[in-house]
Amino acid sequence: MADNIAQYIDHTLLKADATKENIKKLCEEAKEYQFASVCVNPTWVQYASSLLKSTNVKVCTVIGFPLGATTTETKAFETKDAIENGAHEIDMVLNIGAIKDENFELVERDITAVCAAAKGKALVKVIIEASLLTNTEKERACTIAKSAGADFVKTSTGFSTGGATAEDVELMRKAVGSKLGVKASGGIRAIEDVHKMINAGATRIGASSGVAIMKGLSGDANY
Repeated sequence: MADNIAQYIDHTLLKADATKENIKKLCEEAKEYQFASVCVNPTWVQYASSLLKSTNVKVCTVIGFPLGATTTETKAFETKDAIENGAHEIDMVLNIGAIKDENFELVERDITAVCAAAKGKALVKVIIEASLLTNTEKERACTIAKSAGADFVKTSTGFSTGGATAEDVELMRKAVGSKLGVKASGGIRAIEDVHKMINAGATRIGASSGVAIMKGLSGDANY
């Protein structure tokens, strides 16, 4: 696992005060360590794409972030715009309030619209914000994401009340089976955290401490 651990990591910078120089450093680190992707806010997609052109590092961005409460039409437009700017992967936040209201039709419509906008052009990861949901709600969110055509389910934005736990990753893996990816994100700061998540069923790791993880050190993660 140690030989290919970098390929699990979405090297992430989603802070509001991220600068162009910060994004450049993020991309340089991603190239050096050969991370799976960089994950940046939509405003940085085009710049990151230009820096990572002709490399194997993908550009990931976030949609409906961090609350998930934008409209279906807005999420679909954001997705199309991001792909036109060079995004290869889309991490969308589902409508969390709708899950809690049991308005599953709205949740599925949201995800289906994003998947349709991305189809054949980008992977879609659905952020369920597990810290805000009951286990039953987590399972339902995952099964809806699967039926709507998503490629991954993801634990957290890293901007809510909690991050990834091995228990949530295991629950999500059971809910989606073996065909979908599971991304663990939020508070993953060290190589030990990565191993724990992968052992629970994660196939991707979102972390702002990617370099520290690769060095086997602890880092300051906000994602």
